[in-house]
Amino acid sequence: MAPVKFDDIPKEATSILNDDYQTSGYQLKTKQKTNWQGAVFSTQVDIFADDKCSTPTKLTWKLPKPFGCTYFCVDKLEMDKGGNFKLEASKDGLAKGLKVEVKSDLADLNKVVLAKTYTGIDNTSVKFECKATNPKDFTAEVTYAQKQVTGGLKVGSAVLKGGLPDVGVRFTQGPFFAALMASKDLSTFAASAAYKATPEVKVAATASATKKGGFSAATVGVLCKGLYRAKASTDGSVCMSAKYLVAPGVSALGGVKYGSKDGALSYGVQLSLE
Repeated sequence: MAPVKFDDIPKEATSILNDDYQTSGYQLKTKQKTNWQGAVFSTQVDIFADDKCSTPTKLTWKLPKPFGCTYFCVDKLEMDKGGNFKLEASKDGLAKGLKVEVKSDLADLNKVVLAKTYTGIDNTSVKFECKATNPKDFTAEVTYAQKQVTGGLKVGSAVLKGGLPDVGVRFTQGPFFAALMASKDLSTFAASAAYKATPEVKVAATASATKKGGFSAATVGVLCKGLYRAKASTDGSVCMSAKYLVAPGVSALGGVKYGSKDGALSYGVQLSLE
């Protein structure tokens, strides 16, 4: 089994602190699988988000077999409220363990990105991504898992000028999880941890620091039953969120955020239909 991607090394903890917090605005999300070659159509409508447009909308298609073609898959064809597009297409099976991806905004050829991910070596994932018209503008990463430990390296085009790679490592043992990431020439550090206290309760914490400035920020949070969340940060903000399963495929998410330093209060609601 391939290890996680480099950016997902701390995800076990960060997902508890970042996911499902709708603390501002009103949003409607829908997701519908169609009978047209398994295509999936999703919408995201921000209600009363803008004085000029009361319902700015983002539309997304996923086409596993576009127009009946089985040679490649359109993972995402998206149009946002500004009329900007995103296209992500991929092809598996060109070689064992090899996946090729193409990303484009359908507007500028110089922004077309090509990516290759290779997982043909046990417990290893290697990814290379570059601009189609400028291969020197690239990122490359490798992650490797051995039992409870996963480690990874990520480099960008700055490495050609002597820059250092980003480094990450994670450790899992029973209900415990911990991860450490170092970036920006090993001058910025982020630590995260999670603990499954009971089958229904998880707690998590993150902290960041820089080599020059020392400690910079931290957040602690709790997730109960996969539905109820709360977190507090050193910036003085406190957030709470609750998710209610109305019916199969229908859920409502509500959240509130309070800033203890400035007294700012915001809240939001999201309705999802699948």
